[in-house]
Amino acid sequence: MRISELSERSGVPVATVKYYLREELLPKGEAVSATQARYTEEHLKRLRLVRALAEVAEIPLGRIRAVLQAVDDPELDLHTLLGVAQYAFTRPAAEPAADDPAWQRAERRTAELLAELGWQAGDASPARGRLVRAVAALERLDAPPSPETLHGYAAAAHRTAELDLDRVDPVMPRDETVQRVVTTSALMEQTLSALRLLAQEDESARRFGGTPGRGSRPQGRGAPDDGGADGD
Repeated sequence: MRISELSERSGVPVATVKYYLREELLPKGEAVSATQARYTEEHLKRLRLVRALAEVAEIPLGRIRAVLQAVDDPELDLHTLLGVAQYAFTRPAAEPAADDPAWQRAERRTAELLAELGWQAGDASPARGRLVRAVAALERLDAPPSPETLHGYAAAAHRTAELDLDRVDPVMPRDETVQRVVTTSALMEQTLSALRLLAQEDESARRFGGTPGRGSRPQGRGAPDDGGADGD
């Protein structure tokens, strides 16, 4: 197919397709003349993946490129590939002050929690840093999570992880498998977050009364916009 058809079928403007080609997020097509190239269904699959990661998951293009390089490495096993994707797509926590006692206590609590759970999680995991930051922030607000609360959340998270990886079938063709791995790292995170917020709204209505959906958006300066506050 020509680039115009590739654009039409993917819903990505031709100018954006050309930009992705220049940025090496999309492999070059087969040259058929000095000014034209032919693209395949594989290009279409890759383009849809890049679009979903960039527009839906809001992953910066530099991080997408790093993951796609790993995707194209046939030597990487699935666990390593999942780690590359997860580390690339998880924004690391800001460096704490060296003498921050709340952070130090949160680090100890996190290490103890992971040891109690028996989870195999690397010290350099950005998710680990984010957990430490959250626990430290809760402590500063005089609302530290109890061990029971942390274990409860951990149990729910582990069940979610099982559901995530149930989608990844190692016997599928590698291109399908790696796409599942990458989308699980980015897009299912969006799905889980949305479902959790919807569940909170429902449970709040059941416990405290009121009508679901009656919440109002913050107005005025400082209100969060649709882009979110955690993007790069």
